[in-house]
Amino acid sequence: MNARLVMLSTVDSGVTDSEVFQLALHHAVAELGGLGAVIHLRGPMSALRLVSAAGLPPGLARYWEIVDQEGPMATARAVRSGRGLWVPAGPTEQWPGTGLAAVPVFGTERVVGALTLLTGDRGEPSGEQWDFLRAVAGWVQERMSEAPPPVRPPRGELSGSRLKDALREVRVGSWEWTIQTSELVLDEAAMDIYGIDPSEARAESWMTNVHPDDLPWTLATMEKAIRNISVYEVEYRVRRPDGSFGWTQNRGKVIANEMGEPVRIVGSTWDSSESRSVRDTVSRALKYMSEGFLSVDDHGRIVFANLEAERTLGSPEEVLTGRILWELPAIRQVQGLERLCRKDSSPTPASFDIELPTTGRWYHLRLRPVPDGTTCYLTDITDKRRHDAERQAAAERTASIAKLTAALATATTSSDVAEAAARQIPPAMGAAGLLVQAREGDRMYNVGSVGYPQPFLDQMDGRPLSARTPVSEAMLTGAAVFISSEEEYEARFAAAGDTVSETDMKAWAFVPLTVSGRPLGTCMISFDHPRRLTSEERTLLATVSDLVAQALERARLYDAEHTRAEQLQRGLLPRHLPILPACTAAARYLPAGQNREVGGDWYDVIPLSAGRVALIIGDVMGHGLSQAATMGRLRTAVHTLANLELPPDEILSHLNEIVAGLGEESYATCLYALYDPTTGLCSFAHAGHPPPAVVHPDGTVHFPTLTQDPPLGSAELPFEIVELAVPDGSLLVLYTDGLIESARRDIDDGMAALSQALATAGDKDVDQICQTLMAGLLPSEEHSTEDDAALLVARVHALAPDKMASWPLPEDPRAAAEARKHVRAQLALWDLDDLVATTELLASELVGNVVRHARGPLQLRLLHSADLICEVSDGSLTMPRMRNASETDEGGRGLQLIAALSRRWGTRYTATGKCIWTEQAVTGPHDQPPDADALGLVTPIAWELDEDLDALPFAQGD
Repeated sequence: MNARLVMLSTVDSGVTDSEVFQLALHHAVAELGGLGAVIHLRGPMSALRLVSAAGLPPGLARYWEIVDQEGPMATARAVRSGRGLWVPAGPTEQWPGTGLAAVPVFGTERVVGALTLLTGDRGEPSGEQWDFLRAVAGWVQERMSEAPPPVRPPRGELSGSRLKDALREVRVGSWEWTIQTSELVLDEAAMDIYGIDPSEARAESWMTNVHPDDLPWTLATMEKAIRNISVYEVEYRVRRPDGSFGWTQNRGKVIANEMGEPVRIVGSTWDSSESRSVRDTVSRALKYMSEGFLSVDDHGRIVFANLEAERTLGSPEEVLTGRILWELPAIRQVQGLERLCRKDSSPTPASFDIELPTTGRWYHLRLRPVPDGTTCYLTDITDKRRHDAERQAAAERTASIAKLTAALATATTSSDVAEAAARQIPPAMGAAGLLVQAREGDRMYNVGSVGYPQPFLDQMDGRPLSARTPVSEAMLTGAAVFISSEEEYEARFAAAGDTVSETDMKAWAFVPLTVSGRPLGTCMISFDHPRRLTSEERTLLATVSDLVAQALERARLYDAEHTRAEQLQRGLLPRHLPILPACTAAARYLPAGQNREVGGDWYDVIPLSAGRVALIIGDVMGHGLSQAATMGRLRTAVHTLANLELPPDEILSHLNEIVAGLGEESYATCLYALYDPTTGLCSFAHAGHPPPAVVHPDGTVHFPTLTQDPPLGSAELPFEIVELAVPDGSLLVLYTDGLIESARRDIDDGMAALSQALATAGDKDVDQICQTLMAGLLPSEEHSTEDDAALLVARVHALAPDKMASWPLPEDPRAAAEARKHVRAQLALWDLDDLVATTELLASELVGNVVRHARGPLQLRLLHSADLICEVSDGSLTMPRMRNASETDEGGRGLQLIAALSRRWGTRYTATGKCIWTEQAVTGPHDQPPDADALGLVTPIAWELDEDLDALPFAQGD
C-alpha cells in the first residue's frame, strides 16, 4: 500500500488532469480489489460530472455521467458531507451485490468532487484501506492544482489575434445560464457550436460535451467567476455531433441580484478551431525556434515557453508555466523588469544583456509589449561577446600602441621614455608593474618605473650583469625571458629569488631593448597573478620593445647633449656671489622643463669702486647652446664694461651693439642696477626687462616705473636712467619673466603674486627669501616647462656718515701736504694708525698727479668700510696711464707705486670729471702695511720731488 503511494509521488509535476485521474483510479481498484472506480467533479450547479472512469463498461459509465449533488448516491453524499462514506450492496444502487466506497476530493476552499470505488461483495474497506483511499484522493487534489491547462498559444501576438478573428465572418452564439436551476438557454448558433439538442439544453448536457481534459479547469474558472461575480472567459474543446472535438471560445458575465448573490451568467461563444489551428502552427514554430521565447500575461506570469527557453532557464515548460517572470533566479538581476511587464505601466520595448549564474553564459533579453502581456526573447550572445571582447582588446592594444608611439615621438629624455612606457604598456597588457633599465658599463640602472615598492627598486638599481638574473639573461642573449609563475622563477633563477620577495608579482616578462643588435637595456613587465603570455601577446611585446628601444636611444643622446649644455650654462653663471659690505645677495636659477633645451637666463653681482655694487640680470630669448653661449658673452662683456666704471645707460648701449652684431634673430633683455652705499641711491637702466622690486624695511613693495624699452639687439639709444633713493636695509629684487609669467598666468598677475610674497618677507635671510619666492611662484607641480627662471635678491647696507670724510684741496703744490694732514687726523679718529704712512704716500701720489697733469676742483675722500678707500677727484677727463719707466727717468713710477701699495686701484668718470681711487685692507693689530722701500718702487728722486713741493713758499705751514 505504501509502495503504491510512493509510486504515485514519483509522477512528474505538470501531467494532465486526465492522466492524474486514471492513475488514481487504477491504483485504487488494484489495491482494494474493486470492480471499478469513478471520479466526479462538481460544477457551479447542482450536478456532479463524471470526468474519469476505470473498469466500467461504457453502458455503466453513462449511468454515472451526471450525478445530482442533492441525490442519495454515495458520491453525492460524500461530496455533501466532506467525509468517506460506505454504502453496502443493495437495490438502491442499481447494481445488486456491489458496495460503494466514496471519499471526497478537496479543493482549496471546499469539496470539489469525489472518488468512488465499486467494491463488489468484499464488504466495507478496512481502516487501512480507507486511509489509502483518502491518500489517493489527496494526491489527486494536489496534482490537479499543479496540472496546467491544455497547451495554449502564447499570449501577446497569438492571443492578440482576437482582433483578426473578429474581422472574419464567424457565427457568434449567445447563451444564458440560470445558476440555481441549471437551466441553459442557447440560441441557434450556440447550439450548433456546443452540439446540444434544444430539448436537452441544460448545464448537465453542456458538461457532458466538454472534453474531459478541459473540464476541470473550465469548471474552476467558471466557479471563480461566480464567486467573484466577475467576467468569465475560457477556451475549451467540445464534442461535435460527429464525435470529434473542436475548440470554442466563451466569454460571459456573472449577474447578481439585489442581495449581491450570483443568479445567472450571460455570455457568447464562437468556434475558434480555425484560428486555433493557425495558432497551433505558429505555436509549433515558436516551440522549435532557435531563440528562447517566453510569453507573459499582464501580471507577469509565464504562459508559454519554447524548448530553447526551457534549455536556457534549466526548467521544463510545466515548471515555468505560471511562474512570475521577474522572480526567476536567472532574470531577477534585471532592474525594472517588473515595472516593464506590469499591465498598468506604459508598455515600452526594452532590451538587456544578462549573465545566467547557473551556466555563466550571456543572453540578450528583449521585451516587446503586446495587447495581452509581454513577449520575451532570449538570444545567446556568449560567443558574440567573447568575439567582441577579443576585438575590443585588440582595438585597445592597437590604440595603446598608437598612444605609445605618439608619446615616444615627443619624449626627449630617458625619463620621458620610461614615463610613456609606464603609462601605456601596463594597461594594454593587463600588467601591474613596469621597470625600464638602461645599461651603463656592466651594470643596469633604473630609468623609470610604475607599480614597484621602493626597496625593490633600490635592490634592482646598479645591479651587475654578472649576476644570474633574468635581466642579465635577456641582455646577454638578446632574447626575451618569460616567466609564468613564482615556482618557475625560483626554479630558473634561485640565486636571484630575493628580488621576488620584495614584490607581490606572480609572473614576469623581461624584454631586451635592442637597437641595431646592440642591447641598451631591458623592460621588465610584471603581473600580479600567474600568467602565460600568448604568442600574440609576445609578438606585441616585441613590437613595443623596439619602439621603446629606439626612443631610449634618441633620449640618451639628448640626455648627454642636454647635460653638457646644462653644465655649460651653469658654468657660465656665478659659482658664488661676492660678499660685499654694500649688500648681501642670494640668487636662484631654475631651468625649463626637461623636454626643453637650455636657456639664456643669467645674473651677476659686481663690486665697484667706493663700495658701490652693480646688480645685473638678463634673459637671452630662446633655448639652446647658442643662447647659452650668447649669455656667456654678455656676462663677460658686462664684467668688462662695469670695471670701466661706465654708467648703466652706456653699458646697455655697448651690450646693444654686441647683441645686434650677433644676427637679426638674437635678442636679450637686461636690467642693470647700480647701488651707491655712500649716497643711498640706486640707478636703474633696462632694455625690455621687467622692473625690479624695491622692498622697504617697513614691508612696502615698490616697482619703479621704467620706460618700455625694446630688448637688446633692437633697442634705440639712448637708454633712460632712473635714480631712486633706497633706505638702508631695503631689498632689491631682480628677476626674469619666467618667474612671474607662464601659460596659466599673465605678467600682471605674476607681479601681483610677487608683490604679495615680498610683503611678508620681513627680516628673513636673503637665501630664505629666494627659496620662498621660488617655491611660492613656481611650485614644482605648476612650473612652466616653457621658460627658465632666474632670481636675484640683495639687501643693501648704507655706509654710516661717520665712516665717510671728504675735504676740498687747493689747486697748487700745497695740496699734497694738506692731504697728508687730513689723512693723519682721520685715520687717528678711525683707529687706523697702522695705515697712516701708506695712506699718506698714496694720497700724496694721487694729489701730485692731479696737480701736475689735471685741473680742479680737487677733492679728497676717505671711506671706511670693510676696506679703507682713498679717493682723489678732479675736473679733468684725462685718465692716468701706467707705463714702464727706465732707470734714468725722473717720473713714471707713481702709478706703479700706487698699484704696489694698494690692494686694488682704478679710475672712474664722475659728473664733473674723474676720480682716482685705491683700496687697502683694514689690517689687524699684528698686520703690517707694505714697505714701499722693499718694493723698490720709490726712488730718491721721487722723495726729493715731494720734499721740494713741501719746501715751496705756498707749502709753508704744513
